[in-house]
Amino acid sequence: MADGPVPEVLLRRLEAADGGLDSAEVAAQLGLEHQAVVGAVKSLQTLGEIIEAELRSTKRWELTAEGEEIAREGSHEARVFRSVPPEGLPQSELMRLPSGKVGFSKAMSNKWIRVDKSAADGPRVFRVVDSVEDEVQRRLQLVQGGQAEKLGEKERSELRKRKLLTEVTLKTYWVSKGSAFSTSISKQETELSPEMISSGSWRDRPFKPYNFSAHGILPESGHLHPLLKVRTQFRQIFLEMGFTEMPTDNYIESSFWNFDALFQPQQHPARDQHDTFFLRDPPQALQLPMDYVHRVKRTHSQGGYGSQGYKYNWKLDEARKNLLRTHTTSASARALYRLAQKKPFTPAKYFSIDRVFRNETLDATHLAEFHQIEGVVADHGLTLGHLMGVLREFFTKLGITQLRFKPAYNPYTEPSMEVFSYHQGLKKWVEVGNSGVFRPEMLLPMGLPENVSVIAWGLSLERPTMIKYGINNIRELVGHKVNLQMVYDSPLCRLDTEQGPPPTQEAA
Repeated sequence: MADGPVPEVLLRRLEAADGGLDSAEVAAQLGLEHQAVVGAVKSLQTLGEIIEAELRSTKRWELTAEGEEIAREGSHEARVFRSVPPEGLPQSELMRLPSGKVGFSKAMSNKWIRVDKSAADGPRVFRVVDSVEDEVQRRLQLVQGGQAEKLGEKERSELRKRKLLTEVTLKTYWVSKGSAFSTSISKQETELSPEMISSGSWRDRPFKPYNFSAHGILPESGHLHPLLKVRTQFRQIFLEMGFTEMPTDNYIESSFWNFDALFQPQQHPARDQHDTFFLRDPPQALQLPMDYVHRVKRTHSQGGYGSQGYKYNWKLDEARKNLLRTHTTSASARALYRLAQKKPFTPAKYFSIDRVFRNETLDATHLAEFHQIEGVVADHGLTLGHLMGVLREFFTKLGITQLRFKPAYNPYTEPSMEVFSYHQGLKKWVEVGNSGVFRPEMLLPMGLPENVSVIAWGLSLERPTMIKYGINNIRELVGHKVNLQMVYDSPLCRLDTEQGPPPTQEAA
């Protein structure tokens, strides 16, 4: 045992040592746990340059608890062999022994015993040899005696497979004298008291230096869901590009703003109950801008503004039906209508990030509710080229530089494009959004000038969040199955902004 406090004993031994000391050897000599010596080393390190300590890692072989038992009492197969008398032993009785099940198969494999299944009282086990050498016990005793190097790689591997031997990494300190080495320990002060100042004693006392790199204690606090972190990143990108956030607090929307105002016909499949959640109470919206409603009705049923319309009997009752909004484009329609009422026209850039609802079949990538990100730009003479330029700027801020645009169809945009990006992990092009130029049949009934164009694009919030956090099932991100520990452990999300190779391609 140590004669006195461990730090002082360590310093006395270091004074007498030639070169330095190994912490593990010191612990063995003093009969202490190695961790006690490590604690003494770290305690001395805080006192300045008294000692120098170098962390070293060494690997060694140790017996498991079962390995120590076998080294002491013999292997399971040897114990089974010794349990079989010359006249044999019923197999059922042998299997009830503590080492019976494991030892029986090993002894049979070594051809130490045999089974006579024709015995009158059932299968009986007999010895095949007169004596055996317990090699397993001998090898484990070599390891126990610190001679593991005498075993071959194959022998060690066999013992590891039987979970009798394990390789451990031992971290030790090589301790040597420091520039201010001394065997006497003087406690360093950690606080400057009023008494020290008044008496002047602070001049003669050693003070512990401040560790400005030390980490403070994290305060108790809430934690943001990964979806909210990524949402904040997207919102910041829009704000940096000069966009204004649209109000999107109305989850319940009328079919008029959700569909009709977007020049989407009332017989469109998306308006079916299989795709949309309609409300029973209240079933209809009572307040609609009727002048605007009549212009929309005329555009749908008769045409106008250079369009022949859809040529069907447009019904107000169908437009009044309340539903859970299927996209935030309804909020864009409301914002553009308000913009059209302001005279003279002023160019505007809007964005929204909020929840939408669709009657989807639930699976690993689809839920009945999700978040939609949408950007809208209204100005004179905007073209498809402007849309591509804005999309390149937007996705570059997300760290996405390789883009492709594919022609698509939307009821309320013409031309329309799907946006694809090359995914380095999947090694293929994946869809990252949809875009287009709003149709005149949608904009002119609102009252916007004829030479004003509106470009828009949208994408989901869940997909990039799942990619960033390595989540494969959307139900692990949103819903009642979310693991709250995941929210606590998730790191701060920073969307990649490293600039990759610039090639951007458009599909023909």
